[in-house]
Amino acid sequence: MPAEISIIIPTLNAQEHLPACLAALMEGLSAGLIRELIVSDGGSTDATCRIADAAGAVIVSGPASRGGQLRRGIEQARGRWLLVLHADTQLEPGWAAAVGEHLQNGQGASAHFRLAFRARGLMPAWFAGWANLRSYLFGLPYGDQGLLVQRAAYDRAGGYPDQPLMEDVALIRALSGPLVALPTRAFTSAERYDRSGWLRRGATNLWTLIRYFSGADPKALATAYRR
Repeated sequence: MPAEISIIIPTLNAQEHLPACLAALMEGLSAGLIRELIVSDGGSTDATCRIADAAGAVIVSGPASRGGQLRRGIEQARGRWLLVLHADTQLEPGWAAAVGEHLQNGQGASAHFRLAFRARGLMPAWFAGWANLRSYLFGLPYGDQGLLVQRAAYDRAGGYPDQPLMEDVALIRALSGPLVALPTRAFTSAERYDRSGWLRRGATNLWTLIRYFSGADPKALATAYRR
């Protein structure tokens, strides 16, 4: 199978997590799936860009706004498929086989990974389970679950909006056709939950989603979310 996937990772001072994220992608390179790696940086002041450059990534720079960063990164992509990942996400070993099978047999459907947290205990398992149930019932995965989408489908949907929050929800709602849950996991950082408290962070996420669906400005939501 020819290398068909452009991987796009938005970053902002991600030196702590980016090396592990990139290391997990190596099996996709060995499997011949990855055409290019694009890191779209929002003005990092740490070693993020040096790490990306050492990994052979194409680095795109611009203002810090995750939707805008993803949009700029994808504008540079040449692959027939796009795989969008967060810098603090690590794909589970075996992901390349699952993605390769989807590219061959998935009939062009967009796909996402199943969410897991890099943390032990009841709360991480419960929140990951809810995220996966939400994705199954409502077709609404978040960006930390990764998104695999054909470039043509992405273009038809209008691409990521240049907004700092809920850019993933906006794109997924615009995509046509089903979203497939791949049989492998994306492990994401639990730092925000540990810092804020699992119940408080979960409630904040849900309230933010409700406000977004009600028409709230994503910039205002981002300001409140970061507080």
